[in-house]
Amino acid sequence: MWRLLRARQLAGWKFRRQHPVGRYIADFACVEAGVIVELDGGQHADAASADAARTAALAAAGFRVFRFWNNEVLANRDGVALAIRVALAGGPSPSR
Repeated sequence: MWRLLRARQLAGWKFRRQHPVGRYIADFACVEAGVIVELDGGQHADAASADAARTAALAAAGFRVFRFWNNEVLANRDGVALAIRVALAGGPSPSR
């Protein structure tokens, strides 16, 4: 994912990885657009309430949070990139 987001490669937007937001560390953050991209592995399947609390805290800090499963990124990189571009343009959150 970092290869896709680094060095303004995605529509010219600057992303930071491991960016602190309050008590959390966002996987990837575009501060300019107020967008956070979180990658979730299998352990998140059992952590829905913790993820919801984390998303709420990040949203309260002014960010829109977009979550993708690790296997989505591996199997459909172009689709994930498109969803992030839509998010950066102010579009809706991709559903899971």
